[in-house]
Amino acid sequence: MRKLSYIFLLILISSTYGIKAQTNVVKQNSNKPNVLFIAVDDLNTWLGCLNNYSNTKTPNIDKLAASGVLFSNAHCQAPLCGPSRASLMTGLRPSSTGIYGMIPDEKIRSENPATKEITFLPEYFKNNGYYTMGIGKLFHDHAPDGVFDESGGRVKGFGPLPEKRFVWDGFGTSDRKQYGRTSTDWGAFPEREDQMPDHQSVDWTIERLNKDYDKPFFMGLGFLRPHVPLYVPQKWFDMHPIESIQVAPYLSDDLKDVPQVGLDINDLPMMPSTEWAIESGEWKKIIQAYLACVSYVDYEIGRVMEALENSKYAKNTVIVLWSDHGYRLGEKGTFAKHGLWDSATKAPLLFVAPNLPKGKIIDAPVEMLSVYPTLLELCGLSSYERNEGVSLVQSMLANKPNKKAYALTTYGMNNHSVSAGIYRFTQYEDGSQELYNHKIDPNEFTNLAKFPEYKSEIEKLKKYFPKTNKIWDANSSYTFQPYFVAQKARTNGADSKPLKVIGADK
Repeated sequence: MRKLSYIFLLILISSTYGIKAQTNVVKQNSNKPNVLFIAVDDLNTWLGCLNNYSNTKTPNIDKLAASGVLFSNAHCQAPLCGPSRASLMTGLRPSSTGIYGMIPDEKIRSENPATKEITFLPEYFKNNGYYTMGIGKLFHDHAPDGVFDESGGRVKGFGPLPEKRFVWDGFGTSDRKQYGRTSTDWGAFPEREDQMPDHQSVDWTIERLNKDYDKPFFMGLGFLRPHVPLYVPQKWFDMHPIESIQVAPYLSDDLKDVPQVGLDINDLPMMPSTEWAIESGEWKKIIQAYLACVSYVDYEIGRVMEALENSKYAKNTVIVLWSDHGYRLGEKGTFAKHGLWDSATKAPLLFVAPNLPKGKIIDAPVEMLSVYPTLLELCGLSSYERNEGVSLVQSMLANKPNKKAYALTTYGMNNHSVSAGIYRFTQYEDGSQELYNHKIDPNEFTNLAKFPEYKSEIEKLKKYFPKTNKIWDANSSYTFQPYFVAQKARTNGADSKPLKVIGADK
């Protein structure tokens, strides 16, 4: 009888302690900072706070950067929307998952053993007491079902669209059976901002910033612009007069020292070529349209920030703003992402948090893969052991630059590029290489890989490449361009699934 009484007492004490522990967790979580997670599609580094190239106008992003820490040398893990976003949201490199191309949101976590039981970034917050919300383009489409407690979804495509394209037909000089159709086009459309899906996404976000929550929140907001087509209302074009436009650095024979695989990847005849843009007089007009789209998104970001500043959450919200990759505006002969050069892989990354410095710019290379672990540390959450990126918190707080910093980008299986120190080094699947010294050649015009004096430097840079290189995920593909179709067929063999060329509907 005494033994039973003792056991009952132990159960009672344990239960009481458990209740107290649970109460403490809830109380602790209520003090956690909120998260505003802003993703901007195809945003390169032509921002006011990053050299103000071509007289770009981004006052709200500039203001946000002045409130926190801006990384001027951040790189995506893949220069393509689908694999880049899958990497950031899983915390895993493309080489670890085989997600080198596009993939439906619901298929990221399917039969692939590397991702089957992964916890997506928003889910980690949800599992740690956060109320999660999201709208717009966050993953490649929007988000897998159930990732957010509250989802605003996403307007399909990249509209609104005029009845007919203004300039570019989407096919260019391409073989329509081999290449996808691009949405690329440019011009003033529609008439008003409230006709833009991004405006509607911001309205939805503002509405939720004005609500009360009984737990900290994670709010994801994904913008569609400046992804092509480069359509925004006329007022945004008027902010960027043609005579103020500065074109991108370009050499007509720039690709003469690029290996064949690099040329194959850069084979994009459905896109406007720089030579065509020069001959037709459209180069500055394309850049004008891109800058107009960037200024429009900046305006919408300003609306969100004003709402946050006027809310009860202004002093206790961590903000991250990032883009899935850069965008070439004539560099290396075309207007696209799709490449392992700086202009394709570099994109803005900034953090704002109560305990971070203000107005700090870090020039050392970093990876978008670091967003996941950095947010966890800024919010006081335990690290997720499966993250392959590293937190940037200590780098943001440190007084000295991290001389060991690097950023790795992968495009297709076994095509890797690393930015470290003053160099950018790329090695393709066949062993061919590119090496650029950014100190003397920031535009990457001269490939140094063939010169013997750089052999030792190349050997050092190769050490950054991943040891694991998975074959293509069965559900991931990129049928927009023949090289990736052929590579998947070569590397996956019998595991390959039938592919259909993708592209814009109109």
